[in-house]
Amino acid sequence: MKNFSIIVITVLSVAISSCNKEKPMDKIIDESLAFAIHQYTMMADVMNEKTDLLPRTIDESGSLVTSNSGWWTSGFSPGSLWYLYEYSKDENIREAAVRMTSRVEKEKNNKGTHDLGFMLYCSFGNGLRLTGEESYNEILLTGASSLSTRFRPVVGCIQSWGSRSGWQCPVIIDNMMNLELLMWAFKKSGDSSFYKIALTHADTTIINHFRPDYSTWHVVSYDTLSGDIEAKQTAQGAADESSWARGQSWGLYGYTMMYRETGLQRYLDQAQGIADFLISHPNLPDDKIPYWDYDAPGIPDAHRDASAGAIMASALIELSGFAEPEKRNKYLDIAEKQIRSLASPAYMAEPGENGNFILMHSVGSLPAKSEVDVPLTYADYYFIEALLRFRKIKGIVD
Repeated sequence: MKNFSIIVITVLSVAISSCNKEKPMDKIIDESLAFAIHQYTMMADVMNEKTDLLPRTIDESGSLVTSNSGWWTSGFSPGSLWYLYEYSKDENIREAAVRMTSRVEKEKNNKGTHDLGFMLYCSFGNGLRLTGEESYNEILLTGASSLSTRFRPVVGCIQSWGSRSGWQCPVIIDNMMNLELLMWAFKKSGDSSFYKIALTHADTTIINHFRPDYSTWHVVSYDTLSGDIEAKQTAQGAADESSWARGQSWGLYGYTMMYRETGLQRYLDQAQGIADFLISHPNLPDDKIPYWDYDAPGIPDAHRDASAGAIMASALIELSGFAEPEKRNKYLDIAEKQIRSLASPAYMAEPGENGNFILMHSVGSLPAKSEVDVPLTYADYYFIEALLRFRKIKGIVD
């Protein structure tokens, strides 16, 4: 028997709802952001009683699951609050953002993870951008220095995980997302080492992570002495040679960001190559929300990944601003469809439900049977970001 939630998504995504199809995008965006504010205000109230913890997901009973600041997603919930403050100008939301952001500060000294961009730049980076809080500069610069210690010159990449059997120096495509912290640190400090590490990592990843069709492997591991590739595999995809959906979105977003930060044509070319691969993929569903893997077994009954769709939508919106008119329109059209889908009952929760998260139906790691068909903080973060980016690029103003 098909999983019930998959049946619901299939039925709802066919229709998405006639009113949602006809509704102007400015209304969809404002209604979605209002809902996000409602959910995250309640979430903030709950988290006030959970000192030093951050939201993560829900368990099988629907109860909130939290993490400490060391979990890789710790910066997303504070970042979502900052985005909602940016939209609403609500001082209560700002206060909640400050409180939740402060819980992540100690990770600035964490040299054991590559995820400091997610942890610190999504939280403190947005806080700094919106408030100018001087103390946030030191936290971000310290975090960037900590991240830089994971750069392996012989390999030309920032090491993602620790060594394990068959993987001396594993590097995952997700790592592209953490380069934004280094680019900020270069601009703030003038220290060119941050810039060189970011570019070397991005260039090495183009060469070794991507296939000719612009799909990406999840994990590329290197010999620490020679720098030679020892393995190209997956930890979260359906197979080593498959296209794990969130990984493809990470790559798209990462190279779009790197073009924004550097103006180097090779990064724009890479981002557009990835975008065109995803948009034209025969297994991209009609509602444009990817299956958890583009080559997942059981398509069309495989789980969807709302997080992959939200990240992709946000990246496409930014990429459209750099593209020629024909591609610009194509990218925005897909992103609009993704936003309409995510804002529909197929993916958006009911008020007060879903652990107070916004989106349902994301997949953390299906092979590990971890966080499958649940809300995830990064799905919400990039959905809110996509809403704000679309609002800006279309000139939707208050």
